Amino acid sequence: MNGKKLRVDVDSQTPLLYVLRDHLNMTGTKYGCGEARCGACTVLVDGQSMRSCVTPVARVGDKEVTTIEGLEKDGKLTQLQEAFLKADALQCGYCTSGMIMSATALLTKNPKPRAMRS
Repeated sequence: MNGKKLRVDVDSQTPLLYVLRDHLNMTGTKYGCGEARCGACTVLVDGQSMRSCVTPVARVGDKEVTTIEGLEKDGKLTQLQEAFLKADALQCGYCTSGMIMSATALLTKNPKPRAMRS
């Protein structure tokens, strides 16, 4: 979890989201729809974006999980987080962590994406 090895004593089918929020106090990951549609619950699992509201904790037992709290380094935001702030791309802020985590996964795969053409 965010670079640290952790063990939690929960039912193996408990959604990762609830383990993060209720057992590990990682509240930056949000509950939105509970159906993996909205993205508010997005975390990175081995660098891939994953909806934590529908992911049983057993599925990530031996994997690296990164939450929004795990992105900062030495108290500093990432360039992507800074870009969100600069562009006022926060809306109400509730689902921003999910957007940032999804964008982080995208930029990890494709560091120089091209603009989409309509």
